[in-house]
Amino acid sequence: MSATSSDGSSEGSSDALNRWAAVVVSFNYGDLLEAAVRSVARDTSAGEPDIVVVDNASTDGSAARLRAAMPEVRALDAPGNVGYARGANLGIAATDAPVVAVLNGDLELKPGVAGAMLAALAADPRLGAVGPRVLNLDGSTYPSARSDPGALVAVGHAALGLVWRTNPWTRRYRQLDVDPDESRSVDWVSGSAMWLRREALDDVGGWDERYFMYMEDLDLCWRLRRAGWHIRYEPAGSVVHVQGASTAKRPYRMIAEHHRSVWRFARRRYQGWRRILLVPLAPLLLLRCLAAMVQHVVARPRVPRVTG
Repeated sequence: MSATSSDGSSEGSSDALNRWAAVVVSFNYGDLLEAAVRSVARDTSAGEPDIVVVDNASTDGSAARLRAAMPEVRALDAPGNVGYARGANLGIAATDAPVVAVLNGDLELKPGVAGAMLAALAADPRLGAVGPRVLNLDGSTYPSARSDPGALVAVGHAALGLVWRTNPWTRRYRQLDVDPDESRSVDWVSGSAMWLRREALDDVGGWDERYFMYMEDLDLCWRLRRAGWHIRYEPAGSVVHVQGASTAKRPYRMIAEHHRSVWRFARRRYQGWRRILLVPLAPLLLLRCLAAMVQHVVARPRVPRVTG
């Protein structure tokens, strides 16, 4: 629950966002994990962060190496590979900071990103989540700010996204025609780097741990918006993300997990008469999942394509 100051004001309010924590969820990131944590520690633009690393039972020794190299960082062992959402909740519970950044273990935070995110949160007391610009390794902007996929857009993206990546529905969903330099309200931002107001997290019950991987960020932002909180994309701060550093080791399981998470979110979202939309969606998702696996076999990319 949100902490309360001695004068009775909520510590999650915009005038009390004076501390932040970084929760880094890790699984087999190798040496990228230490580099990521060091980049978090260097970003003191919003004050020194309280850093919590949650390791999901890595088998590559990355957690042990981090503990040896940075003993000042709290490193928690999850009870197995519990997935991203539960890992995030475990880390959030270990700190009482009014702002918590949930981060992948293969990120590099650029200087000043934390300051930009906390400034955005302070400017809007109803801002529940804000995401920075996410850069690929080649310096291009990853489409981390996205639209809520309504039924038509979702079907168009699902049916054509693998073979025609610039189709109109995918472009709308990924906001590809919007200037990436534009700070704006959005429906959701990537969970790879998301700064969250604890008050808002408490309001919606945190991350939904029924998602193992993928769609947990869309689900969280969807629930935040339904509860009256705002979501924002703020390109004044940026991070570099190594896409697929962990998931590339288990590509077919990750493809299956992605489509299973899409199905879970659809079942949550479509209620009442809208549940009839699930009838055509089920075979479409199955076919798309199989097509994505075949595409991976044929292409054999070094890092799997993001299929979402």
